Amino acid sequence: MKSKLNVLVAGTGFAGQGHVDAFRAAGAKVVGIVGRTESVVSDVAQQMGIGYSGTDWQQALKDCQPDIVSVGTPGGVHYEPIAQAIEQGCHVFCDKPMTHSAETAIKLYELAQAKQVKTAYAASFRYTPSVLHAKRLIAEGAIGEPVEVECISHFNLEREIPFGWSHRLEDGGGRLNNNFTHSLSIVTSVIGEKILGIMGEVRDDLGKAPIVDGVHNFTTRRNFIPKDLSDASLRWGESNVEWSYTVLAKLESTFAKQAVSVLFKHGGLVPRFNDDHIVFYGKAGALYLQGHYGSGQLSLWGANKQWQPVPLPDDIANVVPKVNGDTEQCWHYLVSEFVKDIQGETVEPYPTFKEGSQYQQLIELIRANNDWKDVSYLYN
Repeated sequence: MKSKLNVLVAGTGFAGQGHVDAFRAAGAKVVGIVGRTESVVSDVAQQMGIGYSGTDWQQALKDCQPDIVSVGTPGGVHYEPIAQAIEQGCHVFCDKPMTHSAETAIKLYELAQAKQVKTAYAASFRYTPSVLHAKRLIAEGAIGEPVEVECISHFNLEREIPFGWSHRLEDGGGRLNNNFTHSLSIVTSVIGEKILGIMGEVRDDLGKAPIVDGVHNFTTRRNFIPKDLSDASLRWGESNVEWSYTVLAKLESTFAKQAVSVLFKHGGLVPRFNDDHIVFYGKAGALYLQGHYGSGQLSLWGANKQWQPVPLPDDIANVVPKVNGDTEQCWHYLVSEFVKDIQGETVEPYPTFKEGSQYQQLIELIRANNDWKDVSYLYN
């Protein structure tokens, strides 16, 4: 085993740069970065002190000979680069969504299994401190036998955000790919990984978005919202993905005698009134986690029949990566576990391409919207 694992990163935006920082913090060496635009990838490489940059992924694989590839590009362009990396024997760290379809996600999982490479799937908000705390408390019996979970979030995203990959099914867009994946990973990490049943409803309540040139970083796309939306020369792109979803699931749990019911409710374009939250309900109490991914304060409803904030234990606080941002903390946590696993250390189970391929299959089932029962006859 090399003293340092060599990493090649795909993507120059928020995710790609975040992956660079996470792998460096884990002791790996980032030997190259690849992007779609020569000027952008060259600038990012220079700013981050990366010696190799380019726009040709296959050439970069040959030139850099990485041990690990880290993919931080939109899901619609994941399949070919990941397949090529696996064929070369690279371990793969991939941001969500795994791909744009269940079929391609399954193929990548099977290919990774056949090549015996390790994979990590970054539905990573399961590693926020409060989620780690909730997982411990429920395992210790703090709420008794769990019976149900609710995950409620309203993002109030601007409808005028420029048209891009997040608006397109074929590019890995949609709120299921980019919100539900995290929420599902959080709940399964706490309650149990086996999903027994699922049904849902999705809605595209956006319709269209303005087409604007120059957007290279997902986190800065708001800066490109046109000032005059009535401009006759403005071009518009049609959305073909969901911006709202309601999902019901049943999970098997070692802590419960019967399946645990879960509600996932997300509105991407509507405002919140109270805090977004995740709540775990049990027969003897409940845990409330503030925030859409449960990254805020954890409170317990216990024997005294009141909500009480519970301080984070020191040992959990001490393992939280010391970086700014919940997203960045979770990337760092998962990358550290992934690197340790590759180096032969014992780590707790983490999300892999197995979960990534399962999630893409679940998303397609939900998007089918075929769970409705026609009851209009009752009103005839």
